[in-house]
Amino acid sequence: MAVSAIFAAVMSSVSDSAFTSYEPTVAPVAATHIGSPRRFFIETYGCQMNFNDSEIIASVLSAEGFQLTTDCQQADVVLLNTCSIRENAEQRVRARLSEFQSLKRHNPGVLVGILGCMAERLKAKLLEEEHIVDLVVGPDAYRSLPQLIARAESGQKAVNVLLSREETYADISPVRLASNGVTAFISIMRGCNNMCSFCVVPFTRGRERSRPPASILSEARQLFDSGYREVTLLGQNVDSYRWEDPATHAVVTFAQLLDQVASVHSELRIRFSTSHPKDITDDVLSVMADHPNICRNIHLPVQSGSSAVLQRMFRTYDADWYRRKVDRIREYLPDCAISTDIIVGFCGETEDDHRQTLEMMDYVRYHQAFMFRYSERPGTYAARHFPDDVPDAVKSRRLQEVIQLQNAHQLQRNREQIGKIHHVLVEGPSRRSPQQLAGRNSQNQMIVFDARQALKGRYVQVKAVSCTSATLIGTLCPEPTKHLND
Repeated sequence: MAVSAIFAAVMSSVSDSAFTSYEPTVAPVAATHIGSPRRFFIETYGCQMNFNDSEIIASVLSAEGFQLTTDCQQADVVLLNTCSIRENAEQRVRARLSEFQSLKRHNPGVLVGILGCMAERLKAKLLEEEHIVDLVVGPDAYRSLPQLIARAESGQKAVNVLLSREETYADISPVRLASNGVTAFISIMRGCNNMCSFCVVPFTRGRERSRPPASILSEARQLFDSGYREVTLLGQNVDSYRWEDPATHAVVTFAQLLDQVASVHSELRIRFSTSHPKDITDDVLSVMADHPNICRNIHLPVQSGSSAVLQRMFRTYDADWYRRKVDRIREYLPDCAISTDIIVGFCGETEDDHRQTLEMMDYVRYHQAFMFRYSERPGTYAARHFPDDVPDAVKSRRLQEVIQLQNAHQLQRNREQIGKIHHVLVEGPSRRSPQQLAGRNSQNQMIVFDARQALKGRYVQVKAVSCTSATLIGTLCPEPTKHLND
């Protein structure tokens, strides 16, 4: 069967099965809690979308009188917002649950909840496998958390993993958790229609739906007015953002949305993630070229440099097409940094396939890369149809070769910046030294420099004088600028 036919068949099956889920088990919200307000603790695993979801969860619970605590020992409700994209992510959550067993022994009344993608994938099965779990809540059911907590407080297990075709949480103002007060995430869409054969996201987050642009712009303006100077527009595939006005049927594309958000204020930096290579358009690149405050950084996951592997992954492009897309980006944006995701050891990957991935890395010279061994995920097309036939030792060796090459490329990229002056948004003190400040340039390269001034949230000019493979080290230029376009 041709890949296109297989892809269509998988999409058809998702439309029937991805939204077949457990009905929500809810109860009326409990009466006002006697005594001090109930406290909740939330721990987040996985991607930027999960962190943004945790901010939505915090907003939902805060509106019902719950108070956030950073100490799980003081919490009445302990929530783990989880990721399922790799087996290791789920194992970390299970290890954390075993640690919470002692917490529950000392305080039997504390409730433990599993939220997010792991909850959606395993559903009520989690209650059987992890006996300390009281709540299981999927990514589209966070509005029901207060009711589910009330049900669990009455001694019943509570589950809501019903996926939605409409939920975007557009009307909820996120509570910024562990925020530096300078950078923030804005979710512009949820779900994914790309059925990559290795990925569980369409099954754990459902189909794509886009948030109304007016709510996105309102959130961006509110953040800027509150002192934030950088926002990252988030989606599983931001380039497929498409919102249709129900009254006029006028359509807003991602390029149009990007233009509108960039126009909120010239001092508000814009980033976005993630882009699927098949969907990023010349219109998006043109908008980026028109706005200096849209950062020159595109995350463009390649996954593999082998066309044969890409075909089995259902990525809908081949290696030559991806190279042409990279070339197109550089035509519009010569100074644009490109980052990527790479999976090694996917089903059937040969030494020649692996070599082609290394060659792709040499061609692009990525500024940053997230690199992983293939981890079979239950329920995916690959798990059902392709044998996981690359030995673990081979996966590990190939991953090390990819990491070593990427480190070499990053070091080379950073060395090229020595002697140049960079426009940096200061995010706060360096993690290693309170005598140093740290921030990022437009290309998302981290730069640290000595400074005694209170410059957090300011744009400054920094001259790079040395580097590591991960960081540029610089000196502050005189008279730091206040305006992005100065």
